Formats: sequence, C-alpha cells, structure tokens
Amino acid sequence: MEFKSGFVAVVGRPNVGKSTLLNSLVKQKVAIVSDKPQTTRNTIRAVLTLPDAQIVFIDTPGIHRPLHKLGEYMVKTAKATLAEVDLICFLVDITKWSKQDEEIAGLLQNVDTPVFLIANKADLAGEQEQEEFCVEMKAKYPSFAEVMAVSAQEGTGLDALVQAIADYLPEGPKFYPDDWVTDHPERFVMAELIREQILHLTEEEIPHSVAVYVEQVEARPEKDMVVVRANIYVERDSQKGIIIGKNGAMLKKIGTGARTQIEALLGSKVYLELWVKVKKDWRNKDGSLAEFGYN
Repeated sequence: MEFKSGFVAVVGRPNVGKSTLLNSLVKQKVAIVSDKPQTTRNTIRAVLTLPDAQIVFIDTPGIHRPLHKLGEYMVKTAKATLAEVDLICFLVDITKWSKQDEEIAGLLQNVDTPVFLIANKADLAGEQEQEEFCVEMKAKYPSFAEVMAVSAQEGTGLDALVQAIADYLPEGPKFYPDDWVTDHPERFVMAELIREQILHLTEEEIPHSVAVYVEQVEARPEKDMVVVRANIYVERDSQKGIIIGKNGAMLKKIGTGARTQIEALLGSKVYLELWVKVKKDWRNKDGSLAEFGYN
C-alpha cells in the first residue's frame, strides 16, 4: 500500500475557526483558541498520522491589514506559507462571507497549489443553506479543487475532509513520529497557553499588546512537580496594572487557568510563577519581535 504525506496550509481571515479546526483534526490542543481576532501569531504545525498517510497542517496567522510591525510579520508569514505547501485549505465562516474573504479568494486564484474552500461553522446553518453556499462558491471559483462544509466545533464533515486531503497528497515518507501532534517545543506551547488565558480574561487593547516568554522549566522529581517561570510583557505601565489586577486578582486567575492547561500538556503537577514586565512599544521593535520568536 502506498503511503502519502504532505503539508497543508490552513488560511483565512482572523476568527473563522482555523485553530479550532486544527485541534479537532488531531484531537488534541495544539493551537490556542479565542474569540478575539489575530490570536495566532506564528505558524502552528499540527500532525495527523493515519495508517496510509501523514498530513502536516499549518495554522497560519489570519490574513488582515497590518497596523504595526507584528501585524506585518503575521501577514508575511501567512502568505509565505502558501508557496511551501502541497495543498491549501481556505477556511471561511459559512454564516459571514466578507470582503476580506473575497480578497483572500482573489489572492488564491493565482496560486498553482490546489485549494479547498472549507465552509466552517456548518452547525449554524441548515442543510439547504450549506448546499446553496457550496454551489454558489463552486460557480464563483471554479479553480478551487473542492468546496466543502464542515463544523470544526461539532466535528461534522471532518472525516470527509481528511480523506479528500489525503487523496490529493503525493506519495511520500513520514515526516514525524507516529505519536507527534505538533513540532513546537513545549515552552512555546506553554507560553501560548498562558497567552490564551490573558485573551479570555482581558478586554480591549490588552490582548494584542501582550507577549509571553517562558524563562525556565525545572523538573522537581522529589516533589513530582514541574516549576515553570514565565514573563508576561506589556507595552505600557497601565496595562501592567490591568494584568495584575486589584491585589493581584487578575494575575491569579490567569495563572490558575494556565496551570490547569499546562498540567494537561505535561501530565504532571505544575507550579507556575508569573511576572509582569513592561517593554514599551515592543510590537514595533525588530529586536523585541525577534526575542519573542516573531522573525
């Protein structure tokens, strides 16, 4: 039996469910999820190994109009990924086709790579609405290889999507061991899990002004515990106060939520130590962007 393998970029505007889709496909949390746009900043690789294929999904930052150097990096990263993959999954929200979707669809008309248009959030639309949407998109974009409706949240349509992707992939080797679901180091995932809690718990300008850096991970076998020390960076003193909260209440909430997720990741008890620091205007400084891995 031939074995197939390849890389699949998941692209789309912010907040259409790209990270939720990846987590559902590999049945494990590899990308953080938030209702706030532009949550994903780096490319996240999720590995799905089947008996006859290995699919490496790449969750790209949402394609949007950048407002700062971090935004420019995110869009550049998303677009660069398109040239390096075997297939592109263009994810849209079936209930909200937008001008941004139109622009991305136009961009994808000019690539040589096969493109699947995936209409996500099908659980929010009736069967007739799904069918009409797919027929309309096939007529409008005949160059797209497939048009399918799925629900990343509910898991419907995902088996058919995986099979269709595998059919398009070339014959090739396994790139990763069978038990890998992501190629990111644990420190990166831990930092993202801390950032996810900040996204959930804070409002307005705070989420996008935050970077998290895990400084130290130390196993303490005698206590059956892992000590994790991380810095939360913000751009202004006022933001530092919001992250810490009255009498440290907000920081405690962030730490409690993140610790639970990190314990699930490591399979061990975790002592999580968080510090909040100000690095002024870090999103517009090349040195800071490189320090946090955005380069």
